[in-house]
Amino acid sequence: MRLFKALFGTPGNALVSLLLLAFLGWLGQALLLWGLRAEWRVVGENLPYFFLGQLPKERLPQVVGFLGSLALALLGWLGSLRMVRVPKPRLLLLLGLLGSLLLLPWPPTLWGGLLLSFLLSGVAMFLAFPLGVALAFGRQARLPVLRLLAIAFIEGVRGVPLVSLLFLAFVTVPLFLPEGLRLPQVVRALVAFTLFAAAYLAENVRGGLQAVPKGQWEAAFSLGLTPFQAVRFVILPQALRAVVPALVGQYIALFKDTSLVALIGLLDLMGIARAVLANPQNVGLEREVYLFLALVYLLVSGGFSYLGRLLERGLGLGMR
Repeated sequence: MRLFKALFGTPGNALVSLLLLAFLGWLGQALLLWGLRAEWRVVGENLPYFFLGQLPKERLPQVVGFLGSLALALLGWLGSLRMVRVPKPRLLLLLGLLGSLLLLPWPPTLWGGLLLSFLLSGVAMFLAFPLGVALAFGRQARLPVLRLLAIAFIEGVRGVPLVSLLFLAFVTVPLFLPEGLRLPQVVRALVAFTLFAAAYLAENVRGGLQAVPKGQWEAAFSLGLTPFQAVRFVILPQALRAVVPALVGQYIALFKDTSLVALIGLLDLMGIARAVLANPQNVGLEREVYLFLALVYLLVSGGFSYLGRLLERGLGLGMR
């Protein structure tokens, strides 16, 4: 009844609602008719390629176990930060890390598709977290040199587009390695994503630190805690709790930004779409392929957004 009153409570609302419903009905009918005539074989025939890249189909259980281990490690990590309540979070983190290392699909040159997007975004966010927290504290440090270095890194990275960092890492990382040693392209891309995520994460964490009252520091020190203990057990959990929506949004944005690695020759979802469409048998099927990619990105992003809301609800954000 409330919805009906909101849509048709006044003549103006009723007119706007009818126009929008008519437009949505026309659009839905057009999409349905096109979907029934579309050639979805291009998606069905290349479905394992979209999700696993060049890995053989037989290694799908290994990939599922690897992603499950990463999820277990993430749960333990959040528990160790006191953001979720789980039994023995350090043990979960250790088991998840060991499982992910044992089940890691190898070699990295075969990574591609949705697996590559998950690996780049997840590992980059995991590696960027300690660096971002250190930068956030460094930007608020009393030591001028440390503060200026943190500001220079954060503003320097945030001031350039991610694609330029990808090309820079692709070209400059080998210059810092011993002669004859070449890192895979995935590792170079991971370096760029980690630095990029750390700069933005530092600003999110800094906002959370500013939301923590100074009295919390004084209370922690009055209990005899060292500065490190005060940060770990008192300040950082409160700061991260305040910026959970921003952190979830940053991960979703980072996951979608992995599509840029197609520009440096890696076959993520977008790169595989281009490879599939390069097949002469798939000429003219761009709409089917790119609509499928849009649905995949939408489902994954929506799933993480829902998990973020569950985390916010568990932490009691927005409730009194």
